[in-house]
Amino acid sequence: MSPKNHKVRVGISIGDFNGIGPEIIMKSLKDKTITDFFTPIIFGSGKLFTYQKNIFKLNLNFNYITETSQAQNGKLNMLNLVKDNSNVELGKPTEESTRMAIDSLEAATEALMNGEIDVLVTAPINKDEMVKMGFKHAGHTGYFEEKFNKKGLMFLVTDGLKVAVSTHHIPISQVAENISKEKIKKQIKALNQTLIEDFSISKPKIAVLGLNPHSGDGGVIGNEEIEIISPAIKELSDQGILAFGPFPADSFFQPNKYQSFDAVLAMYHDQGLAPFKTLAYEEGVNYTAGLPFIRTSPDHGVAYDIAGKNIADEQSFMEAIFMAIKIFNNRSDYKEMMSNRLQPRRMPSDNGIDEDLPVESDM
Repeated sequence: MSPKNHKVRVGISIGDFNGIGPEIIMKSLKDKTITDFFTPIIFGSGKLFTYQKNIFKLNLNFNYITETSQAQNGKLNMLNLVKDNSNVELGKPTEESTRMAIDSLEAATEALMNGEIDVLVTAPINKDEMVKMGFKHAGHTGYFEEKFNKKGLMFLVTDGLKVAVSTHHIPISQVAENISKEKIKKQIKALNQTLIEDFSISKPKIAVLGLNPHSGDGGVIGNEEIEIISPAIKELSDQGILAFGPFPADSFFQPNKYQSFDAVLAMYHDQGLAPFKTLAYEEGVNYTAGLPFIRTSPDHGVAYDIAGKNIADEQSFMEAIFMAIKIFNNRSDYKEMMSNRLQPRRMPSDNGIDEDLPVESDM
């Protein structure tokens, strides 16, 4: 269905309910006109959200449903995963809050894969507590990679700054052994395609950061730039992808440098996320690029220290919602454009030999 005739169904997983997840979700949905733009479906608990909306003095009315097909446009739809009361202990993780975070994520992901929702926006989780309860991944990205059977790319985005990271949640001591020329090539290709399909940038310019201080200083401080990163960039440049670098990370994030590129590929988590969160304070969105489904989240954590104090800022979560919708629309438009591209057909030439000529597709 064309996005022009379709109100996007936004699935929302609630994260750890003893953190700020429910607060930022409800604050993002408090404007009564918000459902004019999309149809929210929260995978959570009506009693839990009713309890917390009273704490934060929010005037919200939920449409309680038991399956996604019951969701209504113009309503704040709450898919009840738990009918009983929840034991809320704001400010600290509990077994109950961790279990619901897992259940909410799994239910929302299943709905996404079944086409019951169009995009998924995830509230912050406590990774350590989830792993203790049997969750196999150190974050959302690894979970979605396994569910969708495809490698994803952690991609932090705003309108003016987009940063992907080559390695995700691994110890710094393991970063060097987890990069390779082929892996970096695949990631740059995925990043390039994401910028084209999901962000409507026709010819993206991608900056690649070095791994070592000063990008290795010509081999004095490491050889990864010479042996891995530079060859990957050159091979892709020869194929027409506009990739540049490797650039020294310590001096790259200056406006006159990073603003010359459409996106940046950093080699490890903090190399990319530290400057991103500094420059994109409260506006950043975490997008898992390279996957067949669209998932976004705010670029912050559970924030137990401010849970229940009614001071959590919902800006990043709202940005995550509207970024997911924008990507959905851009991707839909791209698919429609590609399906209507010129197709060759056989036409007779003057010498009687058929030739391929482009004609408009009737798809």
